[in-house]
Amino acid sequence: MDKKLLFIYNPKAGKGQIRNNLLDIIDVFVKAGYEVTARPTQYAGEAVEIAAGKTAKYDLVVCSGGDGTLDEVVTGIMKSVRRRPIGYIPAGSTNDFANSLQIPKNMKQSAEVAVSGKMFACDVGSFNENTFVYIAAFGLFTDVSYETKQEVKNVLGHMAYLLEGVKKLASVKSYHLKITTEDTVIEDDFLYGMITNSMSVGGFKGITGKFVDLSDGVFEVTLIKRPKSLEDLNQIIGALTLKDIDAAQMYCFKTSLLKIESEEDVAWTLDGEFGGRHTDVIIENQKQALHIMVPGEDTAVEENEFQEPAENREKHLQEPVESPELL
Repeated sequence: MDKKLLFIYNPKAGKGQIRNNLLDIIDVFVKAGYEVTARPTQYAGEAVEIAAGKTAKYDLVVCSGGDGTLDEVVTGIMKSVRRRPIGYIPAGSTNDFANSLQIPKNMKQSAEVAVSGKMFACDVGSFNENTFVYIAAFGLFTDVSYETKQEVKNVLGHMAYLLEGVKKLASVKSYHLKITTEDTVIEDDFLYGMITNSMSVGGFKGITGKFVDLSDGVFEVTLIKRPKSLEDLNQIIGALTLKDIDAAQMYCFKTSLLKIESEEDVAWTLDGEFGGRHTDVIIENQKQALHIMVPGEDTAVEENEFQEPAENREKHLQEPVESPELL
């Protein structure tokens, strides 16, 4: 009997290129010996419902869309009675997580990775009752991804995030937070914060740290203090652009657990989608909770702007991790 594959895809993601690649993708699945069920999503959140309620009877779940689509499918898988491995065909405007995993941009090639690659045990983040794949963030720029129109994302890619973010500098807001980790307690006013398990954010590689391992059970955390002047703000933006941590303006450390408390509601984004407003948040790393298909030694893929040479891919996925340190 053929193995069973459920293909969940967002027909509107990116430039809608799935329409031109759908037959080739399904052909790859069938040639790999799968009986395929294809399901285009019809509304936001539907992928969560499908993945939670229908994936247990399949051998493999493959999704296509942006990081938000992947987030929905992973959220559903984590709720499912049986967690099936996931293949991912990126079709969004930035695809941070796919870039981190060296999954190719070419849709047919990523389909081949989904059925012929190797399984990688990846960390997943829990955010109160929700799930995120690669980033939970608050503050400056975090509302850009879900306020930027899809048409703008399609044309400009990650530049859309920058253009929309610059418009908001005049109304920068900070939050007084108490942040408790396994090792320390921090209380300060913060302009921005991100808890990540990714090698790029918003299309920019390297701003989450130099030693990132997606399966080590810890997050990379960056907390930016409230600037006291426009000069401070410029220094912060410059530090992020140059990927050079400014210890006077930010905290950077690794941890597997955070409790974040605020007296006022703080808006969060989870994997680029609105994650609600909260005064109390508990974020925990679920080590190696998800199995996702990544390129194997025999998987032929084209290099893209985020990829290292093929011989370094294994090392890139599991680079050494520095001991947690509060800067």
